[in-house]
Amino acid sequence: VPLSLTGCLFGLWIVGSSLNIFSQIGIIILMGISAKNGILIVEFANQLKRKGSNLSASIQKACNKRFRPVIMTGISTMVGSIPLILSSGAGSESRLTIGIVIFFGLLFSIILTLFATPYFYKLIAPYAKT
Repeated sequence: VPLSLTGCLFGLWIVGSSLNIFSQIGIIILMGISAKNGILIVEFANQLKRKGSNLSASIQKACNKRFRPVIMTGISTMVGSIPLILSSGAGSESRLTIGIVIFFGLLFSIILTLFATPYFYKLIAPYAKT
């Protein structure tokens, strides 16, 4: 979740917007989706480990099985944020910042969920109590 905030700040920087109340609402939305995506992979890997699979195999299988749901959730939410970004009229500035935060934050979050989460899980899992 913290690394996906880099995507939010990058998106706000690109459009020249600031970190305001509307972008913070978008960050809260992003935190929920990012955490859910990470939990999908880690929980499935934990289930495989409990069934007797070794750590590397369980991580690899979890990533393979959860790749599609993570991508589908992220892309559908990113596509859903495009109308917020392209809106015009009264209040469009507030919708723009929410849309930018969600779009760029999820773009970074998907990449990090699929690559960083398994890496850090493999580093931390041997020290976890089961």
